[in-house]
Amino acid sequence: MINKQKTVQNLIAAGLLSTALATTAATASQLRHATGYAPGSMGAEATNNYADALRDISGGTVTGKVFALSLLNWAEMSDGIRDGITDSGTVLFSYFPSTFPVNSMLAELSMVAQLGDVGSEQMGPAYAGALSEYIFLHCPQCLTEFENQNQIFTGIGATSPYWLLCNEPVASLEQIKGKRLRAAGANWSRWAQELGATPVTMSHNDVYEGLSQGVLDCTMMSTPELTLINLMEVTTDITTGVPGGLFAGLAVSNVNKNTWAGLDQQQKESVMRAGASFSADISWLYQMTHDKNMATARASDRITVHEPAADLVEATQNFIRTDSAKIGETYRENHNIEGAPEMVEQFIEILNRWQAKVEGIESQEELAQLYWDEIFSKVDVSSYGQ
Repeated sequence: MINKQKTVQNLIAAGLLSTALATTAATASQLRHATGYAPGSMGAEATNNYADALRDISGGTVTGKVFALSLLNWAEMSDGIRDGITDSGTVLFSYFPSTFPVNSMLAELSMVAQLGDVGSEQMGPAYAGALSEYIFLHCPQCLTEFENQNQIFTGIGATSPYWLLCNEPVASLEQIKGKRLRAAGANWSRWAQELGATPVTMSHNDVYEGLSQGVLDCTMMSTPELTLINLMEVTTDITTGVPGGLFAGLAVSNVNKNTWAGLDQQQKESVMRAGASFSADISWLYQMTHDKNMATARASDRITVHEPAADLVEATQNFIRTDSAKIGETYRENHNIEGAPEMVEQFIEILNRWQAKVEGIESQEELAQLYWDEIFSKVDVSSYGQ
């Protein structure tokens, strides 16, 4: 992945470097970037790749110093960027639903990807592209939420889809009734309740023990967690395709607005190009880890991979159609978001287009270029964030 990352950085940088060498060198800026990912994790790897991209794309006029789970944790991140404790950071919307209600609403729609034609391995890249496009180019309310927190948005990342990782077979409507399912968000909690299961709120770090001790029957998570938190050791059954959805409330590198204002136009474009690379890299890493972990699970003699029964698929699709139609109205009422239902419809149209755009993408380099061509290059950095 690192070699691929170098390739895309060199390709993206080529057009910028000649310009940078032909002009008076800008004052070099080093951005402190905070992330809640632990050192050595997949997220930290993507963040280090982002710092490398900043350096290579800018010709050294912008660099990044990564603070992995040391400067700010996830709960401190938004305020830390706002107050200048860090120059940039990765923000998870789920920690700040009242601060970013419009962006949270769009991330909560992720289960609608399950209704499209895109394969599971393409859902994350499609959703990250669709949500980045919508926020940058079609949603001034989204950008206002960031600006109100003294932040500049530079892209979205997304996980692979959420499936059932269990300690017993749970692959039909009958089998799911009464089961205790760890839910990472409101949409998955509603799905569990609708199908007769019991949603359980549990921290990410406690899921291993919950499954091993029988406190949980299943967790609804992306399959990279099988290795990220060692769930491969306590999972005996995996049901593919349900509940669906993914985690896309991941603003990869929001920049402090004052820091952004201190960059010249060339440096700002470098930050945006690196944002496209970061969005692609973390989404691609999740996809590749999903593929690897599922291959391991299928080859295992202690894990059974189930296709969901027809009744579970039908019930899930019916739930998603009904629930997605309600999300906009719920956010309009609870968060006073004018036009929320219309925003939901507009975003779903964009998502449907992106499901076709990512077909045939075979590398992180191709995905980064697609994001740049279709989204990031259309942002006018001379006025963006002013």
